[in-house]
Amino acid sequence: MNNRKLDVICEFTKEDEIIPMRIRVQDDDGERHVFTIKGYKNLSGRGAYTTPDGVYVNNDILVFLCKIDVFGTAQYIRLYYSLSKSSWSMGSYPKGHDQI
Repeated sequence: MNNRKLDVICEFTKEDEIIPMRIRVQDDDGERHVFTIKGYKNLSGRGAYTTPDGVYVNNDILVFLCKIDVFGTAQYIRLYYSLSKSSWSMGSYPKGHDQI
């Protein structure tokens, strides 16, 4: 994955499902920003495919569509979690696709 890496604060259910709660991302100037996830949809488990933002995913990668508030405007992002690398990354979410 060639997307921006970030910190994700999440919870786990008793069924071992991940619930993303907040993201922490660093901008080009080195300043950190924290965004609360207002809603999400787990898009994992669909086999191997390429997402609308051009990321190839397979069963090693969990995919979450998330709604965040950026300066008063709802934005949609995709979060990717690599099980083998234990790392998160973020991709953009093209307008006009399914929303939460």
